[in-house]
Amino acid sequence: MAKIPVGVLGATGMVGQQYIALLSDHPWFETRYVAASPRSAGKKYACASAGRWHLPQTYSPPVGELVLEDANDVSKALDAAKRGDCAFVFSALEMGKEETARLELAYAAAGIPVVSNASAHRWTEDVPMLIAEINPQHTDVIPIQRKNRGWDKGFIAVKPNCSIQSYMIPLYALLKAGYTIDRIIVSTLQAVSGAGYPGVPSLNVIDNVVPYIGGEEEKTEREPLKILGALRDRGIEAASAPRISAHCNRVPVINGHTACVSMEFGGKKPSIEEIKHIWASFTGAPQELDLPTAPRRPIHIRGEEDRPQPRKDRDADKGMAVTVGRLRPCQVFDIRFAALSHNTIRGAAGGGILNAELLKAKGFLD
Repeated sequence: MAKIPVGVLGATGMVGQQYIALLSDHPWFETRYVAASPRSAGKKYACASAGRWHLPQTYSPPVGELVLEDANDVSKALDAAKRGDCAFVFSALEMGKEETARLELAYAAAGIPVVSNASAHRWTEDVPMLIAEINPQHTDVIPIQRKNRGWDKGFIAVKPNCSIQSYMIPLYALLKAGYTIDRIIVSTLQAVSGAGYPGVPSLNVIDNVVPYIGGEEEKTEREPLKILGALRDRGIEAASAPRISAHCNRVPVINGHTACVSMEFGGKKPSIEEIKHIWASFTGAPQELDLPTAPRRPIHIRGEEDRPQPRKDRDADKGMAVTVGRLRPCQVFDIRFAALSHNTIRGAAGGGILNAELLKAKGFLD
């Protein structure tokens, strides 16, 4: 099967680099177009990324020879599409929210689908915000999105905030099993790589915990409700429950977001053993469709009293699985647990690639 040629916007940033690395040996997609800021435009990718490549793995040699274009110039991507080098783009843009929103709309309006890591369109009513194991049916909003905007081929699909990836799948597995969750209190311990590069100054975070990350608590409390929402005539209507109260903290860890979760059930409450069984047996559309980037088991359960830990568990199942542990009764709510996911793989580029695989499997990227 010939690989689909893809582009990466923001290709020199931390998330863009993760896209480039993960796509290097992808069986379906091949990076053939790269774009970044105007100051990088005109340089070969190898030259532009020299001295600023932050990952242990590298990229395939042909990508290093690609010449970066200005991500603000949609016509360059259109030219690449015409010569067969850009069927759709991954957006890892690092610019202001309004500027990102306008630019992603411009790509989609020009007929180039956008699979985005950015937050700009997460709350746009007719844009699906996908965690592939949870709400694959939300891809059905794409025809509505196109109709609303008069588009033919283009569309926008986004992934949610990286910090909610660590615990949303375990919560959804319980909802899918028929339990109702009314209230959640979550404290996230978020790695410095989540702030991009150069990110948090070392003197702010070494030997320290910063109990504030701008906008994170609002995202953590609101985004799960859209993911759990229902498809309506003009878009997606957010769910009203569960109610979530979040504390978001930056900690001196390079990769891996941890969440400490307490949850209160409505009606029947599952036992600890029932929860373990639900988590161990949970699968979703990515596993059923055998998508290349999908973890074989979305939820890994650790029985040790001191797990999960970022250094030991963030790379589980290609960095795409959620690892849970410390499952026990809660003295205020019903159940509490700790969860961990790799924030730049599952929470960023890997999650975006998995969304693209889902979109391809459902016929939106043919």
